[in-house]
Amino acid sequence: MNIIVNTTVISNYCSVGQLQLLPLLWERLYISDQVWTEIQTGFAQGYHFYAGIEQIIFPFVDKGWLHLTALNLPEEFRLFGQLLTTLHDGEASSIAIAHYREWTFLSDDKAARTACTQLNVPVSGTIGILLSLVKHNHLNSVQADGILQQMIEMGYRSPVHSLSQILQKP
Repeated sequence: MNIIVNTTVISNYCSVGQLQLLPLLWERLYISDQVWTEIQTGFAQGYHFYAGIEQIIFPFVDKGWLHLTALNLPEEFRLFGQLLTTLHDGEASSIAIAHYREWTFLSDDKAARTACTQLNVPVSGTIGILLSLVKHNHLNSVQADGILQQMIEMGYRSPVHSLSQILQKP
């Protein structure tokens, strides 16, 4: 299964120094050219937690696990253009790619997640990733909650304050 990830998820994990958790779940993730541009813009605007991210991006490094991809089908470009009326470039490009290539999209953006639902694009985000890390025994629930708390302190507007709110549901 191929996964394309948006700036919001990358930012949440970068901001707390935990981006290395993502390849524990996926050997390879993709970002669109537009997401790469958003990351570069963020760094230029002072989001220094992006420093060095190019060291994990293929093709900048041969062994990078975060792969750049681009819109390339006419249908992807058309959907991208339609989505730009309600979404930013990164979300619109990622959803267009995910839709036509039948990939999963990782984002926390509410409008992007709504568009995914309408287009039947599988979607998850920061919380889903933390839950998967616990489920696959890469983190325990206390560690995952600690990371979530750090993200919240860095500005992540989480729908929950503890993963136990989800883990304890029947």
